[in-house]
Amino acid sequence: MGKANWRNRTLFHGDNLGFLRAMNSESVDLIATDPPFNKGRDFHATPVSLAAGARFQDRWAWERDVHEEWTDQLTDDHPRLMEAIESARYAHSDGMGAFVCFMAVRLLAMHRVLKPTGSIYLHCDPTASHYLKAVMDAIFGWRNMRNQIVWCYTSGGVSRKYFGKKHDIVLYYAKSHKDVLFNTQYRPYSEGTMQRGLTQYKKRLNENYALSNKGAVQNDWWADIQPILSPTAKEQTGYPTQKPLALYERMIRASSNEGDMVCDPFAGCATTLVAAEKLQRQWVGMDIWEGSHKLVVERLRDTTGLFGDVTFTADPPERTDDGETASPFLRVKERIREPEGRKMTRAEMYDFLIGQHGAKCQGCDRTFDDPRYLELDHNTPRADGGWNHISNRVLLCGPCNRLKSNIYTLSGLRRENKKRGHMR
Repeated sequence: MGKANWRNRTLFHGDNLGFLRAMNSESVDLIATDPPFNKGRDFHATPVSLAAGARFQDRWAWERDVHEEWTDQLTDDHPRLMEAIESARYAHSDGMGAFVCFMAVRLLAMHRVLKPTGSIYLHCDPTASHYLKAVMDAIFGWRNMRNQIVWCYTSGGVSRKYFGKKHDIVLYYAKSHKDVLFNTQYRPYSEGTMQRGLTQYKKRLNENYALSNKGAVQNDWWADIQPILSPTAKEQTGYPTQKPLALYERMIRASSNEGDMVCDPFAGCATTLVAAEKLQRQWVGMDIWEGSHKLVVERLRDTTGLFGDVTFTADPPERTDDGETASPFLRVKERIREPEGRKMTRAEMYDFLIGQHGAKCQGCDRTFDDPRYLELDHNTPRADGGWNHISNRVLLCGPCNRLKSNIYTLSGLRRENKKRGHMR
């Protein structure tokens, strides 16, 4: 397992993607985070709170918020993941696709930094939970989904037009399917359970009855923790999407031990970090809000008595591992160093190949009046070590691209087309 290349109690200030990519592989035991949900509105803190001035945009647009570097990486190296993103875009909206793409590139980095025994809890609401689940299935593997936890609550308003919306979702995934750290959690027995158990036990044995002093095993719906609504509540910071400490304490107790490293890439008002400190874990957080440092220090002081031992920096750490950008099972089979020089974007490669060969499929030799019928692909498949450089790129029509898949090289595709009588 990797070694952390940052100090315990570090809060990075800025976009979390750069920090996640700069962290050593397999250096984190647990990620517990509460990203924006794509609710299509802006959030503001109350002016009188500790988090006065805290705000973030939760409106997303494909053209504005999706970087070409992200879509190039996902299309070339993680096509199934890109399909999950496109499905959100087409089934819901461009805005949802943009949000899911934003999360996908970060979840890829989170997957890499988790230890093989590690886990991630991704807090979301029904607005985007099903789209994020498809993304996490593509990255972590559907077999590694442990739970879709339903956090139920009774507070808030009601509607006469639909059933009351009274739950959030927490997607709990493990890094691998074996040797994953998990500490069973318990909840108090209900009064009804206590009474029924006592009656049944007395009927059988005619003696005093005692249930386990640990309580009942916690299941995947959590109805015993309520949101923080009161402006005078002890925990209240006024941060727009603040969650109760008890919620994140349960996740941290379940999937880490004392001394383990807990990470929150969307630290916000520091609930995960404070919960980790209270439970004697190490932690690292990230947030783009300028007031996050002050709020973290104040909450740690008020809640745990910790004074002034937080490293606050905008500089990413320096990698001291192999520098890989993907977890082993997401990497190509062979590690090949790509040629030096500026890497073209996919759009630039497409234009370059059209200029070299015209609007001609290199798999079946058909020429098209409209170049949009041609798709950019690899000669040697990426899964077999083919690089993303222009020297390994070809333009194929849709049928040839589907036939080639990640099985054939270009010459193998052409042989198969000749065998099937598909050449021009």
